[in-house]
Amino acid sequence: PQEPGGEAAFAQRIDPEREPGLSPEQRRLMAQVELAQRQRVLQRRLRSRNALLAVAVGAVALGIYGYTFYSVSQERFLDELEQEAEAARARA
Repeated sequence: PQEPGGEAAFAQRIDPEREPGLSPEQRRLMAQVELAQRQRVLQRRLRSRNALLAVAVGAVALGIYGYTFYSVSQERFLDELEQEAEAARARA
């Protein structure tokens, strides 16, 4: 709703302890709802951090795995040893 000054009205934060007309049960319920909202926000934040961490760990693991295959495919020392062994057999 628009106020006479042309600006939109905003919800005002109230202090349940100082608000007149609230019963103790209503104050307790408001505290429970506020706690549940805080926990929901915390879970959402932790879930996104955990997902980001899982992606990072997975990327590092795949990088190490790929690098290992690449480096093993580049090693030719066994081929050289076999060629030397064949050359030694041919000489004998």
